[in-house]
Amino acid sequence: MPKTSARLLSLLSLLQTRRDWPGAALAERLDISPRTVRRDVDRLRGLGYPIAAFKGPDGGYRLGAGAELPPLLFDDEQAVALAIALQIATTSGVGIEEAAARALNTVRQVMPDRLRRRVDTLRFTTVDRPSARTEPQVDGTVLVALSAAVHAREVLRFDYPGPDDGDDAPRPPRRAQPHHLVTWGGRWYLVAWDLDREDWRTFRADRITPRTPTGPRFTPRELPGGDVATFVAARFRGSDSSAEWPCRGEVVLDLPAAAVSEYTRDGVVEALGPDRCRLVVGSWSWPALAASIGRFDADVEVVGPPELRDAFALLGRRYTAAATDPPAR
Repeated sequence: MPKTSARLLSLLSLLQTRRDWPGAALAERLDISPRTVRRDVDRLRGLGYPIAAFKGPDGGYRLGAGAELPPLLFDDEQAVALAIALQIATTSGVGIEEAAARALNTVRQVMPDRLRRRVDTLRFTTVDRPSARTEPQVDGTVLVALSAAVHAREVLRFDYPGPDDGDDAPRPPRRAQPHHLVTWGGRWYLVAWDLDREDWRTFRADRITPRTPTGPRFTPRELPGGDVATFVAARFRGSDSSAEWPCRGEVVLDLPAAAVSEYTRDGVVEALGPDRCRLVVGSWSWPALAASIGRFDADVEVVGPPELRDAFALLGRRYTAAATDPPAR
């Protein structure tokens, strides 16, 4: 029979692997008597583990949730996964970086050497977009409140300052039916049906200040595009329902395909020779598409459509005017 401490860890590990364990099955797995199982369960209860007994032909035990957090037991893969997730959380921008770092240090300290070495070999750097570095972090309590409203399907009331809100004039709270909490480009957003504007909106979570109590329950509407990923991608590309760019054009560039592919995220590049390629790419507007193609610093032949050719002409006039010396004043 294993020592009591080792037996307790084995028992706890088994209880964490499935919801219900018949007492006889636990005794067989641990090679102990049912009476010893009962005593070991009592010992775990004394350590803070909420283990309930259930009756029936195969009466046994169930590990439930308690009022306090007892010591936890993880297998090797779970421990490594937890450490990696905590490292990622330290760069999440949710305002939990310090707590995640402390939790990671706690987990690392109790790891055996073989697991600690695996975790310590993982090194990565999160590179934020320059425009996002000055953005305020999202309060973790706000994310919890938004997620709770989404889960409960309750109308959310919240303050949401606009880009021109510079005065102290009181404004009525926004009212929306929250549907999804998502991340995009390193920021958190709430996808919701705006009740006052009667349209779908994506709200920056770091600008939301929830009000209590929440409103009545609602029946969820169907998102345009069919799913939240398609909807969010469409909105950030200037469309209401399609994840495709609203403006898409085709050009021939006097550059090798490999040089263009390196800087093209979602376009299609086709080699036409050692120093020429065809590029099919999209953007949210025709001038923006023409400007993005112009960054390749190469001769451009517009295949189509005519809107793209007109956009190049528009930018040409603007650039010519910008290069002209201003009149003397």
